[in-house]
Amino acid sequence: MKPQKPPKTFRVKSFGCQMNVYDGERMAELLAEKGITPAPEGEDADLVVLNTCHIREKAAEKIYSDIGRLTKGKTQEKAPMIAVAGCVAQAEGEEIMTRAPAVSMVVGPQAYHRLPDMLDKAVKGERATDTDMPAIAKFDSLPQRRKRSPTAFLTVQEGCDKFCTYCVVPYTRGAEISRPFSDLIAEARKLIEAGAREITLLGQNVNAWSGEDVKGQRVGLAGLIRALARLDGLERIRYTTSHPNDMEDDLIAAHGEIDKLMPYLHLPVQSGNDRVLKAMNRSHTAESYLRLLERFREARPDIALSGDFIVGFPGETEAEFEDTLSIVDEVRYAQAFSFKYSPRPGTPAATMEDQIAKEVMDDRLQRLQARLNRDQLAFNAASVGKRCTVLVERKGKHPGQWLGKSPWLQSVWFEGECQIGDMVEVDLIEAGPNSLQGALLAGN
Repeated sequence: MKPQKPPKTFRVKSFGCQMNVYDGERMAELLAEKGITPAPEGEDADLVVLNTCHIREKAAEKIYSDIGRLTKGKTQEKAPMIAVAGCVAQAEGEEIMTRAPAVSMVVGPQAYHRLPDMLDKAVKGERATDTDMPAIAKFDSLPQRRKRSPTAFLTVQEGCDKFCTYCVVPYTRGAEISRPFSDLIAEARKLIEAGAREITLLGQNVNAWSGEDVKGQRVGLAGLIRALARLDGLERIRYTTSHPNDMEDDLIAAHGEIDKLMPYLHLPVQSGNDRVLKAMNRSHTAESYLRLLERFREARPDIALSGDFIVGFPGETEAEFEDTLSIVDEVRYAQAFSFKYSPRPGTPAATMEDQIAKEVMDDRLQRLQARLNRDQLAFNAASVGKRCTVLVERKGKHPGQWLGKSPWLQSVWFEGECQIGDMVEVDLIEAGPNSLQGALLAGN
């Protein structure tokens, strides 16, 4: 590869989970520290970072498609410099370098703090790959937070030790690690100083976080949340994604004791059938999962519940799928995410017998989503008549219209006089499947 001009502008395109969004923001901060500015909307960037997700099928092929789109009909001098980051980079870095000569850099999700050094090499014409996994070193090397927004993500835990048989995360993100308590409090303060009023704590298994507080006492996620709740200026705390096996009594109790902890819980179950759960290596049963949700509802009766589901796992029978529908009928989720099983290379499930036919998975997903959509609309409809606080996040499509989130993570739109970042009181007056209309109260 020939030497290239140092890029003046960049764009980070993140796919997949909220942790990728966080990582994308941190890479943008690294590039800004180097004096590179974000490309204006609608204009080409000198450097494009494709921050990838490896959870879904054909994730790598989509990246090659993006690379082709960025370079089509362009000479090397005219084409942007391309970096591939994230989980596809971690899993298939060498292949990307072989298949896509236009790519200058491949960097895994635990090594992106080295992106500036890799960029210097790329400018000299040297292609670079870094898929090392020093997670704590990464956070120590990142610049101070500059994100200016009423909401912000804060990664507190990375990696996974659960080894669900369908999942690549343990191989692309590494073993579970928890960031130090003091580092998280310091980063949260910076986010608050920059205008954040709501912080969502992130982790592959966020409730596996543990650390030592300022007194040297060992605390879990609830202890961290209690400390964050004492920070002036922070009004709301959320966390995702949690695992049933790491749920501690203190965290359940926190939902009933900490006003700043929002009444929302995302707790994936994946299947309602115990045999399938065992084949997935989920280590919980349908019954233990339901009892756990009961305890959350006892602690916080108005809590909104969210979950993840996979249909068509190898060997799943129609009767076993019906067990999943039954658990949906019992829980009545406020929100949920559902997917067809897709074999990920290198995972145990990919080589299991009795892979389910595509048309069967399609049918099951449609039936499942029909019930989930039913329940989401019902939850929204049951919210009509409530008065709640909405955090204003952005302007709506029409003049005088604003959009924000309710405590239950519902999108709410309303009209009136306010500003981004305001906490306003609204009456919820009309429900749709994906949002609610609110009426701004006088005096806000």
